[in-house]
Amino acid sequence: MHAEPDMPLLWVLRCELGMTGTKSGCGVGICGACTIHLNGRASLACQTLMSSLTTQNVTMIEGVQGPEAKALKAAWIELDVVQCGYCQSTQLMAACALLKQNPHPTDADIDNAMSNIVCRCGTYPRVRAAIHLAAQRRTA
Repeated sequence: MHAEPDMPLLWVLRCELGMTGTKSGCGVGICGACTIHLNGRASLACQTLMSSLTTQNVTMIEGVQGPEAKALKAAWIELDVVQCGYCQSTQLMAACALLKQNPHPTDADIDNAMSNIVCRCGTYPRVRAAIHLAAQRRTA
């Protein structure tokens, strides 16, 4: 596959590779719907140009793994976080990066780290509770 250097990673993932777990939202880097990991850090695929990926390790929701991801997925199910599901891949990606960097986040840490502002279901309190639950179980 060949992609132009100025093509956003989001377009390559969704349109060229058919990997639709990374969602499209605003396209200008403010909604967070396209959150992926670049070298383990939450980043926005709509703002990541292909030319910047020469040495980056890219992880999408389809490939996220590890103890943080496992604990978060279990907490998401247990606390019934998901409603429509559109933003859940982004929420999980941001939460996973947060727990890797900060294993015991406060509510303020969670609020600052969660990049998705397009959730219309309003499950933010359950997202926060699930992150706290995952942090407790991961370190217990």
